[in-house]
Amino acid sequence: MVQVSMKVPFGDLRRQYFAMREEIDAAVQRVFERGWFILGVEGETFERHFADYLNVKHCVGVGSGTEAIHLALRAVGVEADDEVITAANTCVPTVSGIWAAGAKPVLVDIDEQSFTLDPAKLEAAITPKTKAILPVHLYGQAADLDPILEIARHHHLKVVEDAAQAHGATYKGRKLGALGDAAAFSFYPSKNLGANGDGGAVTTNDAEIAERIARLRNYGQEKRYYHTTKGTNSRLDEVQAAILCAKLKHLDEWNVRRAAIARIYDEEIIHAAIQKPAAMAYGTHNYHLYVIRCQRRDALQEHLNQQGITTLIHYPVPIHWQKAYEDLHRGVGAYPRAESCAAQILSLPIFPELTYDEARHVAESINAFQDFKITEA
Repeated sequence: MVQVSMKVPFGDLRRQYFAMREEIDAAVQRVFERGWFILGVEGETFERHFADYLNVKHCVGVGSGTEAIHLALRAVGVEADDEVITAANTCVPTVSGIWAAGAKPVLVDIDEQSFTLDPAKLEAAITPKTKAILPVHLYGQAADLDPILEIARHHHLKVVEDAAQAHGATYKGRKLGALGDAAAFSFYPSKNLGANGDGGAVTTNDAEIAERIARLRNYGQEKRYYHTTKGTNSRLDEVQAAILCAKLKHLDEWNVRRAAIARIYDEEIIHAAIQKPAAMAYGTHNYHLYVIRCQRRDALQEHLNQQGITTLIHYPVPIHWQKAYEDLHRGVGAYPRAESCAAQILSLPIFPELTYDEARHVAESINAFQDFKITEA
């Protein structure tokens, strides 16, 4: 049996915890000593700090990133049977949020360089039922927002950013989450800014949208036991809010570290069969994921596994090929760029606590991949 010299995990949240154990433990202890666990001072503090970080006027904490999409869409006026346009290569939670709002997802193909919604495909997807556009800042790269916002203005549509993977990333000098009518963030543990459980938030510069979110997340209450709209239970709890406050102080340095790891991959992966991710000139990538393309992706993934390197695929099955969304299926080739990506993409390990030696082992192992098909005699 071949001995693996180094095992490289795709992610390791224990490393982050041990690196800031005192801060996290103190945050949790503070909540338990106060004895208030829902909609309290920790949540209000995090909302204020995250809004300041993004340079946006309002932030409302909710239960998850999916709920952030759902409630943001409702807050901007999306109703039952409306249509919401989004990218064909996104993660299922994006369309789950659209369905939760009672609307129908309408998919468009992507730009092959950025992996984000192609603005040139957008207008053809607009119908009289279209109410909003939901661009996804996939893998931490900004969608090209200026043309998207211009098309939305021309057609009187709302824009809700899916910023679930975009913490700290920018578009033309502004942080994502501050450019659309609203934006939805996830604080799933593996995100660049992750809680130690589920959590999400909606950000906006519109006070009315923020007020609607605050009602919708808490059963539609205007004040306790007085309900002015049909809402749900989707609240960021105090423990997660306190942890997020502690972690937010480190977000920029963590993103700098991710970028440094990405530079190692950019510079040291030299295999001719590998297409490395493009960093678009209009923004800064936060490298939530570092996603390469390879025509023999599955063979490469197995090769890396044999070298002790864990990789993942984000995402192997396009939305319109998922059994749950068969009603969106338009046949093979409906979204050729998204379909091609799904067959070729591979996400490499990238997280702030990954060592440079581990990153170089990944690069060296990719360069050692023999890009030929093995035939049996």
